[in-house]
Amino acid sequence: MSKLLSDRIKNMSTSATLAMAAKARELRTQGKDIIGLSLGEPDFNIPEFIKEAAKKAIDENYSSYSPVDGYADLKQAISNKFKRDNALDYGLSQIVVSTGAKQSLANVAMVILNKGDEVILPAPYWVSYSDIVKLAEGIPVEVPTSIESDFKMTPEQLEAAITPKTKMIWFSSPCNPSGSVYSKEELEGLALVLKNYPDILVVSDEIYEHINFRGKHESIASINGMYERTITVNGVSKAFAMTGWRIGYIGAPEWIAKACTKFQGQITSGANAIAQRSTIEALNAPVSKIQFMIDEFHKRRDLLLELLGEINGFSLNVPEGAFYVFPDISSYFGKTLKGTTIKNASDFALYLLENANVATVTGEAFGNPNCIRISYAASEDELREAVKRIKAVV
Repeated sequence: MSKLLSDRIKNMSTSATLAMAAKARELRTQGKDIIGLSLGEPDFNIPEFIKEAAKKAIDENYSSYSPVDGYADLKQAISNKFKRDNALDYGLSQIVVSTGAKQSLANVAMVILNKGDEVILPAPYWVSYSDIVKLAEGIPVEVPTSIESDFKMTPEQLEAAITPKTKMIWFSSPCNPSGSVYSKEELEGLALVLKNYPDILVVSDEIYEHINFRGKHESIASINGMYERTITVNGVSKAFAMTGWRIGYIGAPEWIAKACTKFQGQITSGANAIAQRSTIEALNAPVSKIQFMIDEFHKRRDLLLELLGEINGFSLNVPEGAFYVFPDISSYFGKTLKGTTIKNASDFALYLLENANVATVTGEAFGNPNCIRISYAASEDELREAVKRIKAVV
């Protein structure tokens, strides 16, 4: 009966990160000792003050439908957070709370894109960007970057990618999967190009903003001339270890926020009430409350770079944020390891899973066929053991 499925779902890719995680779980059920470094999920427990807020919300009977665009006091907390951390002034009518930042991105795509509109994606990009754009009948336009450029798009590359059909640009900083962070000067360079194209909108995915090892996070919406055309996307999954609570949000021009609310009202309505009440506490808290997690990720990054640096064939940059390394492993292409010929990054990631019992993700899913993504949202012991296993099989 699968012939009755829509072309839309048939043409959609399965999320590579979720597929690898599922394969790792399957191997574990068979008794394999798999170290999972594929998912982008903090391995910390949710801070206690956020749990207490959830318990209080239950006791106060927050069990009814929430407003489609989010509780007003949560939107006020988001507005305050934007001012405090990003120097951005978003009013409540410019903020929409959704069931995770992934829904926030899907909302924006569905309300902005028409069939054939082009969306520039600096590659590597987060695995779901491309399929979300395609679902909205847009056309993803990849701009390849490399380890030599720290996986960042230059103004010259942006200029060359723009066509009369370009409608939007989507990027993340800190970046998933590369961990690269755009400086203010680099964002100003991109903004200077966009000054000549006033109808192009920008989606700035800042979900990893607090997991930033270089200092102050920079938002492109804060650059002169960019506020009116930027949709700033964020959420609480990464910095607060609240992945399962599914709260994301946008700050955007009011006309875009209203359109997203209208669309969301027909798809999911308001986000989970208890999770929203907890998010108020999370966002009102000073960043110092979660600094212990950021410091630990920084330590793990340094450890993983040191360990991977001992393996011939792994080319590494120094990621300045998020919790991933994105090594170029193309030196293995064409080689045969333990009877397996490595043709591409997908072969290499599968080889590591089957021979080293270590789950990673192919860079092909992120628009870069020469790399794999390794998450260091794992304990130091797991990271040491994982690299030891990888070293043994390559």
